Amino acid sequence: MSKIKNIKPIPKFKNEDEERNFWATHSATDYFDMSKAIKNPVFPNLKPTTESISLRLPQYLLARIKQLANAKDVPYQSLMKVFLSDRVDRELATN
Repeated sequence: MSKIKNIKPIPKFKNEDEERNFWATHSATDYFDMSKAIKNPVFPNLKPTTESISLRLPQYLLARIKQLANAKDVPYQSLMKVFLSDRVDRELATN
């Protein structure tokens, strides 16, 4: 027979720093019943954090990117993010 573990209540935190410090020194298994965890949770409203940057490109390069994006029917900024992400992944995989 398995022993039932008492789940501790999660304290209220004043701010994110206090919460971050708490979880850095405490085990989540003391505060959550992992047997009841959702296996593949979906967070439809969670959006990745992004940051706007200013990037200067030669006009010919931007024109070529826009041409490719138009052919693929995607916004050129989205295509640039895909290109950058793919290249960063490749670079990190070879190091």
